[in-house]
Amino acid sequence: MSVRYKPAIHFNHVDFSFSKTPILKGITGSFPEGKITTLVGPSGAGKTTLLKLCNGLLSAQSGEVYIKDQPIESYEPVELRRSVGIALQSAPMITGSVYENLSLPLELQGESLSKAEAVELLEDVGLEEELMERKVKDLSGGQRQKVSIARTLVNKPAVLLLDEITSSLDRTSLREIEELIVKINRKYGTAIIWITHNLQQALEIGDYTWVMMDGEVVETGESDLLNDPVNDKVRQFVTGEAE
Repeated sequence: MSVRYKPAIHFNHVDFSFSKTPILKGITGSFPEGKITTLVGPSGAGKTTLLKLCNGLLSAQSGEVYIKDQPIESYEPVELRRSVGIALQSAPMITGSVYENLSLPLELQGESLSKAEAVELLEDVGLEEELMERKVKDLSGGQRQKVSIARTLVNKPAVLLLDEITSSLDRTSLREIEELIVKINRKYGTAIIWITHNLQQALEIGDYTWVMMDGEVVETGESDLLNDPVNDKVRQFVTGEAE
């Protein structure tokens, strides 16, 4: 991918194996600052592993990962997690209220979240202030996902990692989350790296797309590559012929 922007995250010949089974093979490429990059590909392609390498949940066994031109190893773990946030499909929550969940990232750092800051976070993700004291167990799936994203925004990350965050949502909630992510990207200039199995979503929301297969990046470029892939395997994947 010919990137016209500074890299938020850069991979240089990164390999990763699990129990001697190669998961990622020679990954090289950049995720640009201030843009949305979608990651697509068959199950087992290595997408989630790649995402976990972006914020230190896993470590590359060879090659280098850079965050804003600095080796990922140069970051303290807390600093790294503040800079590179992650939201997951399951939207894991602690037992308690919405406010208690929003407060958690700062409490873990010995800090506190004011009610005014919490209200602003809820507004950012399109939720009403009245939800502040509601128990998270009483939220809908879409509301839980919005709270999960708001909690990630507490640290004002430069990069936001998303792993299949809309796959279990109804169509209305899915559209709301898509609009929310675009809003966050535009309002804060947050670099978004989004794994999705929804190719239409990747095409509509992504500025750029990486297509992964068998632990390799086989095609990258502006997201409209999905309309006319160069790689034969990618063409088969997007047309469903590979299924």
